Amino acid sequence: MQTVLITGGTGLIGRQLTRHLISKGYQVIVLTRELPTEKANPPLRYALWDIEQQTIDKDAILQADYIVHLAGANVGEKRWTKKRKEEIVSSRIQSSALLIKGLTENGNKVRALISASAIGWYGEDPRIPNPHPFVETDPPDEGFLGHTCKLWEDSIQPVTGLDIRLVILRTGLVLDNSGGVLAAFKKPVYFGLAGILGNGKQIMSWIHVDDICQMYLAAIEQENLHGPYNAVAPKPVSNKELTLHLAKTMKGKFYVSAHVPGFLLETALGEMSTEVLKSTTVCCDKIRKAGYNFKFPTLEGAIDDLIKKK
Repeated sequence: MQTVLITGGTGLIGRQLTRHLISKGYQVIVLTRELPTEKANPPLRYALWDIEQQTIDKDAILQADYIVHLAGANVGEKRWTKKRKEEIVSSRIQSSALLIKGLTENGNKVRALISASAIGWYGEDPRIPNPHPFVETDPPDEGFLGHTCKLWEDSIQPVTGLDIRLVILRTGLVLDNSGGVLAAFKKPVYFGLAGILGNGKQIMSWIHVDDICQMYLAAIEQENLHGPYNAVAPKPVSNKELTLHLAKTMKGKFYVSAHVPGFLLETALGEMSTEVLKSTTVCCDKIRKAGYNFKFPTLEGAIDDLIKKK
Protein backbone atom coordinates (compact mmCIF):
# COMPACT_ATOMS: atom_id res chain seq x y z
CA MET A 1 0.00 0.00 0.00
CA GLN A 2 1.47 3.33 -1.07
CA THR A 3 1.63 6.36 1.21
CA VAL A 4 0.75 9.97 0.42
CA LEU A 5 2.05 12.71 2.70
CA ILE A 6 -0.21 15.80 2.71
CA THR A 7 0.52 19.33 3.88
CA GLY A 8 -2.51 21.54 4.45
CA GLY A 9 -4.55 18.39 4.93
CA THR A 10 -7.12 20.02 7.22
CA GLY A 11 -8.17 22.59 4.61
CA LEU A 12 -11.12 22.43 2.22
CA ILE A 13 -9.29 20.46 -0.49
CA GLY A 14 -7.13 18.51 1.96
CA ARG A 15 -10.05 17.00 3.86
CA GLN A 16 -11.83 15.88 0.71
CA LEU A 17 -8.64 14.64 -0.93
CA THR A 18 -7.81 12.53 2.12
CA ARG A 19 -11.15 10.73 1.75
CA HIS A 20 -10.59 10.21 -1.98
CA LEU A 21 -7.08 8.79 -1.41
CA ILE A 22 -8.22 6.39 1.31
CA SER A 23 -11.09 5.17 -0.87
CA LYS A 24 -8.50 4.39 -3.57
CA GLY A 25 -6.41 2.29 -1.19
CA TYR A 26 -3.69 4.77 -0.21
CA GLN A 27 -2.33 5.35 3.27
CA VAL A 28 -2.35 9.03 4.18
CA ILE A 29 -0.11 10.98 6.54
CA VAL A 30 -1.28 14.53 7.30
CA LEU A 31 1.36 16.95 8.53
CA THR A 32 0.04 19.18 11.31
CA ARG A 33 1.32 21.59 13.96
CA GLU A 34 -0.71 19.87 16.69
CA LEU A 35 -1.76 16.25 16.89
CA PRO A 36 -5.55 15.83 17.17
CA THR A 37 -6.93 14.74 20.54
CA GLU A 38 -8.71 11.79 18.95
CA LYS A 39 -6.39 9.12 17.66
CA ALA A 40 -6.69 8.52 13.93
CA ASN A 41 -7.18 5.00 12.64
CA PRO A 42 -5.17 3.54 9.78
CA PRO A 43 -4.95 4.18 6.88
CA LEU A 44 -4.89 7.79 8.17
CA ARG A 45 -2.38 9.14 10.64
CA TYR A 46 -0.92 12.49 11.63
CA ALA A 47 2.69 13.67 11.95
CA LEU A 48 4.16 16.87 13.35
CA TRP A 49 5.90 19.68 11.55
CA ASP A 50 6.66 23.25 12.55
CA ILE A 51 7.13 25.67 9.68
CA GLU A 52 8.51 28.50 11.82
CA GLN A 53 11.04 26.25 13.54
CA GLN A 54 11.68 24.35 10.27
CA THR A 55 11.23 20.93 11.88
CA ILE A 56 9.47 17.94 10.34
CA ASP A 57 8.80 14.31 11.31
CA LYS A 58 11.62 12.31 9.72
CA ASP A 59 9.60 9.08 9.60
CA ALA A 60 6.81 10.81 7.65
CA ILE A 61 9.33 11.75 4.96
CA LEU A 62 10.83 8.26 4.91
CA GLN A 63 7.44 6.57 4.52
CA ALA A 64 6.07 8.83 1.77
CA ASP A 65 5.79 7.60 -1.80
CA TYR A 66 4.12 10.84 -2.88
CA ILE A 67 3.68 14.31 -1.40
CA VAL A 68 0.72 16.63 -1.92
CA HIS A 69 1.63 20.17 -0.90
CA LEU A 70 -1.44 22.28 -0.07
CA ALA A 71 -0.13 24.35 2.84
CA GLY A 72 -0.60 28.11 2.83
CA ALA A 73 -2.56 30.81 4.65
CA ASN A 74 -6.12 31.24 3.32
CA VAL A 75 -6.06 34.10 0.81
CA GLY A 76 -9.70 35.07 1.33
CA GLU A 77 -9.97 34.66 5.10
CA LYS A 78 -8.90 38.16 6.19
CA ARG A 79 -8.40 41.66 4.79
CA TRP A 80 -5.14 42.13 2.97
CA THR A 81 -3.22 44.23 5.46
CA LYS A 82 0.52 44.46 5.00
CA LYS A 83 0.98 41.89 7.75
CA ARG A 84 -1.58 39.51 6.26
CA LYS A 85 -0.02 39.71 2.81
CA GLU A 86 3.34 38.83 4.34
CA GLU A 87 1.72 35.82 6.06
CA ILE A 88 0.15 34.65 2.79
CA VAL A 89 3.52 34.69 1.02
CA SER A 90 5.73 33.41 3.85
CA SER A 91 3.43 30.51 4.73
CA ARG A 92 3.89 29.18 1.21
CA ILE A 93 7.61 29.81 0.81
CA GLN A 94 8.60 28.55 4.25
CA SER A 95 6.49 25.39 4.02
CA SER A 96 8.08 24.56 0.67
CA ALA A 97 11.52 25.18 2.14
CA LEU A 98 10.77 22.80 5.01
CA LEU A 99 9.68 20.04 2.63
CA ILE A 100 12.81 20.46 0.54
CA LYS A 101 14.95 20.44 3.69
CA GLY A 102 13.28 17.23 4.89
CA LEU A 103 13.74 15.53 1.52
CA THR A 104 17.35 16.67 1.20
CA GLU A 105 18.45 15.67 4.69
CA ASN A 106 16.75 12.28 4.75
CA GLY A 107 16.80 9.35 2.43
CA ASN A 108 13.42 9.10 0.74
CA LYS A 109 11.47 7.15 -1.85
CA VAL A 110 9.24 10.02 -3.02
CA ARG A 111 8.29 9.59 -6.66
CA ALA A 112 6.34 12.79 -7.19
CA LEU A 113 5.33 15.98 -5.44
CA ILE A 114 2.08 17.65 -6.44
CA SER A 115 1.87 21.26 -5.34
CA ALA A 116 -1.06 23.62 -5.22
CA SER A 117 -0.95 27.00 -6.91
CA ALA A 118 -3.76 29.25 -8.10
CA ILE A 119 -5.15 30.96 -11.18
CA GLY A 120 -4.24 34.16 -9.36
CA TRP A 121 -1.08 33.62 -11.44
CA TYR A 122 -2.96 35.24 -14.33
CA GLY A 123 -4.09 38.80 -14.77
CA GLU A 124 -7.39 40.25 -15.88
CA ASP A 125 -9.11 39.42 -19.15
CA PRO A 126 -8.28 42.16 -21.70
CA ARG A 127 -11.93 42.04 -22.70
CA ILE A 128 -15.04 39.95 -22.15
CA PRO A 129 -15.35 37.46 -23.69
CA ASN A 130 -11.61 36.84 -23.79
CA PRO A 131 -10.72 35.42 -27.23
CA HIS A 132 -7.49 33.96 -25.80
CA PRO A 133 -8.11 32.35 -22.39
CA PHE A 134 -5.04 32.13 -20.19
CA VAL A 135 -2.76 29.11 -20.65
CA GLU A 136 0.08 27.69 -18.58
CA THR A 137 2.82 29.41 -20.60
CA ASP A 138 1.42 32.90 -19.94
CA PRO A 139 3.59 35.03 -17.60
CA PRO A 140 2.50 35.83 -14.03
CA ASP A 141 0.48 38.95 -13.38
CA GLU A 142 2.28 41.86 -11.73
CA GLY A 143 -0.32 42.22 -8.96
CA PHE A 144 -0.18 40.73 -5.48
CA LEU A 145 -1.65 37.32 -6.33
CA GLY A 146 0.42 36.95 -9.48
CA HIS A 147 3.57 37.79 -7.53
CA THR A 148 2.55 35.41 -4.75
CA CYS A 149 1.91 32.52 -7.13
CA LYS A 150 5.27 33.08 -8.82
CA LEU A 151 7.11 32.95 -5.48
CA TRP A 152 4.98 29.94 -4.45
CA GLU A 153 5.81 27.92 -7.55
CA ASP A 154 9.48 28.94 -7.52
CA SER A 155 9.77 27.87 -3.87
CA ILE A 156 8.96 24.23 -4.63
CA GLN A 157 10.93 23.94 -7.89
CA PRO A 158 14.15 22.68 -6.17
CA VAL A 159 12.52 19.24 -5.70
CA THR A 160 13.16 18.58 -9.38
CA GLY A 161 16.90 18.63 -8.54
CA LEU A 162 16.22 15.69 -6.20
CA ASP A 163 14.92 13.61 -9.12
CA ILE A 164 11.32 14.02 -7.94
CA ARG A 165 8.61 14.60 -10.53
CA LEU A 166 6.85 17.92 -9.88
CA VAL A 167 3.27 18.74 -10.87
CA ILE A 168 1.70 22.12 -10.09
CA LEU A 169 -2.08 22.59 -10.16
CA ARG A 170 -3.16 26.20 -10.65
CA THR A 171 -6.54 25.93 -9.03
CA GLY A 172 -9.63 27.97 -9.83
CA LEU A 173 -12.58 28.72 -7.54
CA VAL A 174 -13.36 25.43 -5.82
CA LEU A 175 -17.07 24.67 -5.45
CA ASP A 176 -17.76 22.61 -2.34
CA ASN A 177 -20.47 22.47 0.32
CA SER A 178 -18.06 22.58 3.25
CA GLY A 179 -16.81 26.13 2.71
CA GLY A 180 -15.01 28.39 0.30
CA VAL A 181 -16.59 30.53 -2.39
CA LEU A 182 -19.82 28.53 -2.68
CA ALA A 183 -20.60 29.03 1.01
CA ALA A 184 -20.16 32.78 0.55
CA PHE A 185 -22.56 32.84 -2.41
CA LYS A 186 -25.11 30.71 -0.56
CA LYS A 187 -25.48 32.98 2.46
CA PRO A 188 -27.67 35.70 0.88
CA VAL A 189 -29.55 33.10 -1.17
CA TYR A 190 -30.81 31.48 2.05
CA PHE A 191 -32.66 34.75 2.62
CA GLY A 192 -33.97 34.87 -0.95
CA LEU A 193 -31.38 37.31 -2.30
CA ALA A 194 -29.12 36.59 -5.26
CA GLY A 195 -26.29 39.07 -4.80
CA ILE A 196 -24.55 39.75 -8.12
CA LEU A 197 -21.10 41.27 -7.58
CA GLY A 198 -20.49 44.50 -9.45
CA ASN A 199 -21.90 44.30 -12.97
CA GLY A 200 -21.77 40.50 -12.81
CA LYS A 201 -19.99 40.20 -16.15
CA GLN A 202 -16.65 39.09 -14.70
CA ILE A 203 -15.74 35.55 -15.70
CA MET A 204 -15.17 33.01 -12.94
CA SER A 205 -13.01 29.98 -13.69
CA TRP A 206 -14.26 27.33 -11.27
CA ILE A 207 -13.90 23.61 -10.51
CA HIS A 208 -16.01 21.08 -8.56
CA VAL A 209 -14.21 19.75 -5.47
CA ASP A 210 -14.51 16.16 -6.74
CA ASP A 211 -12.70 17.11 -9.95
CA ILE A 212 -9.83 18.85 -8.16
CA CYS A 213 -9.40 15.81 -5.93
CA GLN A 214 -9.46 13.45 -8.90
CA MET A 215 -6.95 15.70 -10.64
CA TYR A 216 -4.55 15.30 -7.71
CA LEU A 217 -5.01 11.53 -7.99
CA ALA A 218 -4.27 11.70 -11.70
CA ALA A 219 -1.13 13.73 -11.00
CA ILE A 220 0.00 11.07 -8.54
CA GLU A 221 -0.69 8.10 -10.79
CA GLN A 222 0.14 9.40 -14.28
CA GLU A 223 3.89 9.66 -14.69
CA ASN A 224 3.49 11.62 -17.93
CA LEU A 225 2.18 14.61 -15.96
CA HIS A 226 4.74 17.21 -14.96
CA GLY A 227 4.91 20.99 -14.67
CA PRO A 228 1.95 23.38 -14.31
CA TYR A 229 -1.66 22.61 -15.22
CA ASN A 230 -4.74 24.79 -14.96
CA ALA A 231 -7.20 23.08 -12.60
CA VAL A 232 -10.42 24.64 -13.85
CA ALA A 233 -13.56 23.26 -15.49
CA PRO A 234 -13.92 23.53 -19.28
CA LYS A 235 -16.77 26.04 -19.15
CA PRO A 236 -16.13 29.14 -17.02
CA VAL A 237 -19.14 31.36 -16.35
CA SER A 238 -19.91 34.94 -15.39
CA ASN A 239 -20.57 35.90 -11.81
CA LYS A 240 -24.16 36.66 -12.77
CA GLU A 241 -24.65 33.21 -14.33
CA LEU A 242 -23.27 31.44 -11.28
CA THR A 243 -25.28 33.51 -8.81
CA LEU A 244 -28.59 33.16 -10.62
CA HIS A 245 -28.23 29.44 -11.27
CA LEU A 246 -27.39 28.86 -7.62
CA ALA A 247 -30.41 30.90 -6.52
CA LYS A 248 -32.73 29.10 -8.94
CA THR A 249 -31.48 25.70 -7.80
CA MET A 250 -31.86 26.56 -4.12
CA LYS A 251 -35.02 28.66 -4.21
CA GLY A 252 -36.83 27.97 -7.45
CA LYS A 253 -38.68 31.21 -8.27
CA PHE A 254 -38.60 32.52 -4.70
CA TYR A 255 -35.67 34.92 -4.84
CA VAL A 256 -34.82 38.40 -6.03
CA SER A 257 -31.58 39.47 -7.67
CA ALA A 258 -29.63 42.61 -6.85
CA HIS A 259 -26.26 44.03 -7.85
CA VAL A 260 -23.74 44.72 -5.09
CA PRO A 261 -21.93 47.92 -6.18
CA GLY A 262 -18.17 47.80 -6.49
CA PHE A 263 -17.63 50.61 -4.00
CA LEU A 264 -19.44 48.60 -1.30
CA LEU A 265 -17.20 45.62 -1.98
CA GLU A 266 -14.15 47.86 -1.79
CA THR A 267 -15.32 49.20 1.57
CA ALA A 268 -15.95 45.71 2.91
CA LEU A 269 -12.98 43.88 1.45
CA GLY A 270 -10.34 46.51 0.76
CA GLU A 271 -7.71 45.52 -1.80
CA MET A 272 -9.18 42.02 -2.05
CA SER A 273 -12.21 43.51 -3.83
CA THR A 274 -10.13 43.87 -7.01
CA GLU A 275 -9.85 40.08 -7.18
CA VAL A 276 -13.55 39.58 -6.51
CA LEU A 277 -14.41 41.85 -9.42
CA LYS A 278 -11.63 40.63 -11.72
CA SER A 279 -12.53 38.63 -14.80
CA THR A 280 -10.14 35.74 -15.50
CA THR A 281 -10.90 33.21 -18.23
CA VAL A 282 -8.60 30.21 -17.86
CA CYS A 283 -8.12 27.34 -20.32
CA CYS A 284 -7.91 23.69 -19.21
CA ASP A 285 -6.92 22.18 -22.57
CA LYS A 286 -3.50 21.02 -21.31
CA ILE A 287 -4.88 18.74 -18.58
CA ARG A 288 -7.63 17.45 -20.88
CA LYS A 289 -5.12 16.58 -23.61
CA ALA A 290 -3.12 14.71 -20.95
CA GLY A 291 -6.15 12.45 -20.52
CA TYR A 292 -8.15 13.97 -17.68
CA ASN A 293 -11.94 13.71 -18.12
CA PHE A 294 -14.04 16.06 -16.02
CA LYS A 295 -16.84 14.58 -13.94
CA PHE A 296 -18.48 18.01 -13.78
CA PRO A 297 -17.62 20.02 -16.92
CA THR A 298 -20.62 22.37 -16.60
CA LEU A 299 -21.74 24.68 -13.82
CA GLU A 300 -25.28 23.32 -13.97
CA GLY A 301 -24.10 19.79 -13.27
CA ALA A 302 -21.74 20.91 -10.51
CA ILE A 303 -24.30 23.07 -8.69
CA ASP A 304 -27.08 20.51 -9.02
CA ASP A 305 -24.81 17.82 -7.58
CA LEU A 306 -23.68 19.94 -4.63
CA ILE A 307 -27.15 21.21 -3.72
CA LYS A 308 -28.55 17.66 -3.99
CA LYS A 309 -25.80 16.37 -1.68
CA LYS A 310 -26.49 19.15 0.82
